[in-house]
Amino acid sequence: MGKLNVSLMRYLTPEDFRVLTAIEMGMKNHELVPSPMAASIANLQHGGVHKLLRELCKHKLLSYERGKRYDGYRLTNLGYDYLALHSLTKRDVIASFGNQIGVGKESNIYTIANTNGKELCLKLHRLGRVCFRKVTEKRDYHKHRKSASWLYLSRISATKEFAYMKALYERKFPVPEPIDYNRHCVVMELVNGTLLNHISEVKDVEALYDQLMNLIVRFADSGVIHGDFNEFNIILDEDENPIIIDFPQMMSTEHANAEMYYERDINCIKQFFKKRFNYESENYPKFSDIERMDVLDAEVACTGFTRQMAKDINLELGLEDFSHKSESLDSEENFHEVSNKNYISNESDPIEISKYRTYQDLSDTNLSEGDVSSDYFKSEDLFELGSVRSTATTIHPDEIKRRVKKQIAGKGKRDQRKRCVAKGEANATTRVRRENKDTVRQTCSVWE
Repeated sequence: MGKLNVSLMRYLTPEDFRVLTAIEMGMKNHELVPSPMAASIANLQHGGVHKLLRELCKHKLLSYERGKRYDGYRLTNLGYDYLALHSLTKRDVIASFGNQIGVGKESNIYTIANTNGKELCLKLHRLGRVCFRKVTEKRDYHKHRKSASWLYLSRISATKEFAYMKALYERKFPVPEPIDYNRHCVVMELVNGTLLNHISEVKDVEALYDQLMNLIVRFADSGVIHGDFNEFNIILDEDENPIIIDFPQMMSTEHANAEMYYERDINCIKQFFKKRFNYESENYPKFSDIERMDVLDAEVACTGFTRQMAKDINLELGLEDFSHKSESLDSEENFHEVSNKNYISNESDPIEISKYRTYQDLSDTNLSEGDVSSDYFKSEDLFELGSVRSTATTIHPDEIKRRVKKQIAGKGKRDQRKRCVAKGEANATTRVRRENKDTVRQTCSVWE
């Protein structure tokens, strides 16, 4: 596994981070940030900013790209990492940086140390990888947005995970202690243990099975479902006690598909114990046995939780009235109020809550099965729901050939355009001068 190279951070000046922050702020409303705008936001002289931008591009903290209407700068993943690490360093949360110890479909895990030399764990959220790009189907980060940058979605993912971990840790759940977070980085306790997937035998299989099943029930009784409760997200410590990790996909037990996700967590544990330890038990908790005893989903505004649900649950349990807080969970102020004032900082972006996509509603759409990509129907969730049957396509073979030919031709044209794109700000200046010269020549020819 690789290592994030942070050696350059010691050589970056406050002006460099000021420019990086200016590009980050400009990207809230612009896909590419022009250099004059960066200079204006950073409140620095244009000439000096131009030199800083060029140096940051050389070190791949920024990238200069040519857009359809104008050219500008874009913040790279490495530049975003540097901004987050710089903020955590100024808070004395991070003092040294170690090696990468894990990698997932949407995150990288590193070891770090604080000012006291204590080892901690740093999780960098990396949404947008090729292996995990169906965020609109798997998460509720988009909601009503037509598009959003992967950096912004990674930031929301980290914010949600920290909120979940904080609430679970306060309720004495076996989760790593959350320390701090900034942008797409989450700092947590480093768990000394072994991933359950790497363990071939345990002392007491039946006791471990009961512990894991009880944890699923305890999550549900608090109003949440893990959603990805499997051997890759469970760590066993030295005493073979389970510690649960990875929480961005958690949802409320009031979610439309809550029972399906609950049963999927149960089946993941049952199948793993059957394959790995040759242990099979007929005793497992059912969704109908859940007895709600907490409103954790209301506190952290889980996926699938609505205003009316908050009112009904509070009336049933006789707890503190959250209804006034849940009246507008989609707004930034109310989300910070509902969550926890201690761990949602002002730097975080608003987390917008919406229901997961209900896959059973395919019949309500205008898409036929032949028009939907094969990857869509190969989704594990769809087969578990049993709402989609594989059928032969009704598209004529000649039409398929025509579409494939058109797709290949379009890809060739796009590749050709990429090869012809001129890069660099100097080239952009030359291009503008050439266009002005042509305009002057055409104007003179008209008057002659």
